[in-house]
Amino acid sequence: MKSQNLKNILMIATGGTIASAESGHGLSPSLTSDDLLRAVPEVSSICHVDTIQLMNLDSTDIGPLNWIQIAEEIERTYRAYDGFVITHGTDTMAYTAAALSYLVQNSPKPVVLTGAQKSISLHDTDARQNLRDSFLYASDDRSQGISIVFDGKVIIGTRARKERTRSYNAFSSVDYPEIAVIREGKIIRYLEGKIPPGSRPVFYHNIDPNVLVVTLIPGLTGEAVRRLKDNYHALIIQSFGVGGLPGGGSGDLANALSEWIRDGKPVVLTTQVPYEGGDLSVYRVGVELKEQFPVIEAHNMTLESISAKLMWALSYAETLDQIQELFETPIAQDII
Repeated sequence: MKSQNLKNILMIATGGTIASAESGHGLSPSLTSDDLLRAVPEVSSICHVDTIQLMNLDSTDIGPLNWIQIAEEIERTYRAYDGFVITHGTDTMAYTAAALSYLVQNSPKPVVLTGAQKSISLHDTDARQNLRDSFLYASDDRSQGISIVFDGKVIIGTRARKERTRSYNAFSSVDYPEIAVIREGKIIRYLEGKIPPGSRPVFYHNIDPNVLVVTLIPGLTGEAVRRLKDNYHALIIQSFGVGGLPGGGSGDLANALSEWIRDGKPVVLTTQVPYEGGDLSVYRVGVELKEQFPVIEAHNMTLESISAKLMWALSYAETLDQIQELFETPIAQDII
């Protein structure tokens, strides 16, 4: 008989390193959601857990269609559970967390993503601790919205980035504080959620994956950008420093961007520098660009959030002005 004092949590398994085993050709996800749960039997004292194996993929293979699958599963089961824990590979976890922040908005219930740098089948692994922490956080009355719980840190979904390939502290919160830490089974909160209890979540069901990201390097010409214009619906340029293009508003790259914009395709300018964001108003090469073309500035959004939000906005707006308005509207602390 279920205790009335414990929350009901749904664990949605998607694969990843946490569920991997040696295949003879490298690690590959093969453990099931039930296998993962059996490895942390102490979770039964934290919450009641049901599991579903939604997919079993290396996170390199998880993309926009899978984001929709996950969001739809949350929507389908939302009333039946108090929270959700999604096990996921680390390589694209920050992208999925960002995407869910736009597909599942205003959720007073927590949606927690977690995973591991080593398989849960190993003795020396971070998997069991990450799972315990995630269920603990998902079961707490004050938890809400989309977040990543990893290595004792709670990071809001729009602010997470994987910065280390092997270390247990794989994720950082970019230009925003960690909202909590978990130490010795206790949640220490730094920031409280902003969604009023009893709020109704808003679910979205469409996303347009046809977004191109180009990282600027010295010598890159506009021809590369022109050649790809007909294959994509939007362009993200990762520029240098606080932003700008070689030649400012009259260079070859700026002229190439103008062709995208004339075709009604949004162009977003961001920086390839990990922290502190961009600002086209600082240098001539940015000021001229901003004055001459309606490029969208991403400021200090993460690339994960920029790309996911642009994919979402493309699906729910028709004109450049509408896309820009959606993109520049803050959601889940993605714009500060």
